[in-house]
Amino acid sequence: MNLPPLPDTFIPSQEFPSLNHWAFFNHSGVSPVSRRAADAIRRYLDQSQHDAYMTGKWYKQAETTRAAAAKLLNADVTEIAFVKNTSEGLSFIANGLSWKPGDEIVSARVEYPANVYPWMDAAERHGVKHIMVSERVRNGAGRIEIEDLFAAVTPRTRLIAISHVEYASGYRNDLAAIGRFCRERGILFCVDAIQSVGVLPVDVKAMQIDFLSAGGHKWMLGPEGIGIFFCRRELFSEVRPEVGWMNVVHYQDFTHHDFRFREDARRFECGGYNLAGVLGLGGSLEMLHDLGPDLIWRRAYGLTSMLTDGLRAKGYHVYSPRETEEESSGIVSFTSPLHAPDPIVKSLEEQKIIITKREERLRAAPHFYQGPEQIQRLLDALPAH
Repeated sequence: MNLPPLPDTFIPSQEFPSLNHWAFFNHSGVSPVSRRAADAIRRYLDQSQHDAYMTGKWYKQAETTRAAAAKLLNADVTEIAFVKNTSEGLSFIANGLSWKPGDEIVSARVEYPANVYPWMDAAERHGVKHIMVSERVRNGAGRIEIEDLFAAVTPRTRLIAISHVEYASGYRNDLAAIGRFCRERGILFCVDAIQSVGVLPVDVKAMQIDFLSAGGHKWMLGPEGIGIFFCRRELFSEVRPEVGWMNVVHYQDFTHHDFRFREDARRFECGGYNLAGVLGLGGSLEMLHDLGPDLIWRRAYGLTSMLTDGLRAKGYHVYSPRETEEESSGIVSFTSPLHAPDPIVKSLEEQKIIITKREERLRAAPHFYQGPEQIQRLLDALPAH
């Protein structure tokens, strides 16, 4: 498969110096930060070291990051808040909705724990019933069948919580179909999008998403400790935020206390920002927008397709659904019929090739800035059968 070319001005080894040392295929874990992210953080540190708050205007710069995040999701800028990580955004919903005993949350049994424990906590503290739909294996690949998800819904279902891309299998759930189903029935729809934002196009309006949370350290190529949270404007009053000095209407009035929350998504930001993280994420988002979501996904899909074909030709079983592009993602999960995963991961690392193990399977996740030569390097290094 031919990859669409990167712009002449984009030099991968300069934007990602890790290419000079590693063949890195764990963008579904913690990614190398982009050069633009690192530069933004260095500027912040230099300014904070020499000029403190006198010249930085960092909170104004943070609004540029917020606008870039909104554009990436096709959200309004007033609907975006900064969070520490995916878990924090999901916990806003689990802790902030006014649950009633007997309310139901439907999710999947194969979710990453960040999208499990908040709902278990809601069940324990509020008497909510947490229903977890199991994965099915069809044609050797693992999926959350949408019919199973919908069949778990009852008149008491209050919320469906699902990942856009399942972390272990790489299966991409059909968010547009789930969102349409939820909106028609008055069910809230919450998405863990950490495995998609930055590599897959995400449109919260077209997908009819109510809440979305995504950390910035995977496919967005930013630092750890910063992420984005989307709340549909019409639902602001349905979610009670954590309380602090910064998320009230007159947060800069330190004397007169007016306990009303801000009227946009900054109502979820209760205190000072992780400015280094926000500005670093802003640098990466700027790069992603310069390239465009379509180019990024076309290249990621091409790379994962090359990898899938090469794995099958070498005798590996590909567990990730790849029958259609619509169910594919940046993650390729696979197994060897002869070799255990741990020794393979260790051997590859010794050759400066990074993959990981999840659910006793091997998992590789290339990103747009890599090329066919890196895919071939991985394929050549994997044990033969």
